[in-house]
Amino acid sequence: MTHLSVFGPGFKDFDRFFVGFDDQFNRIAKMHDDLAKNIPNYPPYNIKKTGDNTYVIEIAVAGFARQDIEIELDGGNMVIKGSAKNEEEENNFLYKGIANRNFTRTFALEDQIEIKDAEMFNGMLKVFLERIIPEHKKPKKIEIKADKKAEKQLLTESSQD
Repeated sequence: MTHLSVFGPGFKDFDRFFVGFDDQFNRIAKMHDDLAKNIPNYPPYNIKKTGDNTYVIEIAVAGFARQDIEIELDGGNMVIKGSAKNEEEENNFLYKGIANRNFTRTFALEDQIEIKDAEMFNGMLKVFLERIIPEHKKPKKIEIKADKKAEKQLLTESSQD
């Protein structure tokens, strides 16, 4: 029997192991499509995994002051905006190779990811993220209980012998 996977043709066996993930997959695919429409290459950035549940996004923001940058959490998206101030006259440059223009960078964050802190040093903006796992989602052992009727019947049968 052949069927088309909910996850697409490249993931035909995923349906066997992932139950109820079709809505999340569709959400991720939509986010990808929305974010990939206008992928800017300015300013450059890095995403680092610094621990089991911690991440850092580093963005090169040379020429921007702290007050020129805004970080906002909007739904499941972290939006970082930079507003450049052009105080110098454009006609004073013989060559202008350093970009100093407005930017917007959007990062889709998983529901459990929280922005813990942000700092700027030597032209690098660092945004520190952490996955907070609620108690009800942490691993737990499930006790296997005995079937009380069957156990009672076994005890009755063994006492009659």
